[in-house]
Amino acid sequence: MLKEESRRLVGIIVAALEEKKAEKIEVLEIDQISPLADYFVIANGTNAPQTEAMVEAVEENAEKNGFFADHVEGHRNTNWTLIDFKGVVVHIFDEEGREFYDLARLWQDGNQLDPHTLEVVKAADNA
Repeated sequence: MLKEESRRLVGIIVAALEEKKAEKIEVLEIDQISPLADYFVIANGTNAPQTEAMVEAVEENAEKNGFFADHVEGHRNTNWTLIDFKGVVVHIFDEEGREFYDLARLWQDGNQLDPHTLEVVKAADNA
């Protein structure tokens, strides 16, 4: 997936997560530090039905826009579901799972982007 396509997909994903009232949506640009993806999108819900709805909304909105997940891990698991679109990897957690795994800390060498503008808000050298 081209980086500009990945960036467009991030916008679609963020909109789907916001629609389902996701908490603490974070976008990390990781292409400079890892070949895994261009971006990670991390968010959490407050209960099982919400996290399930977030997963469904991300998949449905992406598909409506021509993006299809390569694979999903932990599907419908309320602790942590990973949706891999190749260029963008989405991590949807419950509150405890997000705190436990703390992916934003683990990937802090990436650029943290404002999910609304996708502009860098915390560069790697400021981490």
